[in-house]
Amino acid sequence: MPDHRDLQLFTERLHLRPLRADDAQALFGIHSDPAFTRYWSSAPWTELAQAQQLIEQDQLDLARGEHVRLGLVRRADDALLGTCTLYKIHDGNRRAELGYGLGPRHWGQGYAREAVAALLDWGFGPLNLHRVEADIDPENEASAQLLTRLGFQLEGRLRERWIVAGQVSDSAMYGLLAREWQALRARASG
Repeated sequence: MPDHRDLQLFTERLHLRPLRADDAQALFGIHSDPAFTRYWSSAPWTELAQAQQLIEQDQLDLARGEHVRLGLVRRADDALLGTCTLYKIHDGNRRAELGYGLGPRHWGQGYAREAVAALLDWGFGPLNLHRVEADIDPENEASAQLLTRLGFQLEGRLRERWIVAGQVSDSAMYGLLAREWQALRARASG
């Protein structure tokens, strides 16, 4: 598996890079916000150590090529806005799962779409993925709209799949194939 600790992606407004130790406070601020974790797979964080542990674990996982979590850093001011991730990377089937999260102050500004599109370009390009999957809470309409705009198709619903902080929720499962992403990108540039 390749080492992804040096991966850097750039968009018009964002720099996507592995998380660093000095991102811990900003990451904690995002993950401790109940608005952020409303549709997340964990309860709000309560200690800075949770952010520090995630960053340390990410460095190990990036080195092993097991997943790629990148911080979304605004180029204008170097502020960490959130993260996007390709995880459960399966080389044999050329498949991965997609995750993303943006601090609530930055919702509705197109940052998630910009970052996820860059990560998908890399995933379907140099990483040579065939398929990317996303699991979201069906009540998260903004996330469903984002995935649909990026070409994902709703493939099913898994009932009562998550229990987070006592809340039971379903999963809406979305999928995107490399050929669908390439066709979408060709239409956008043509």
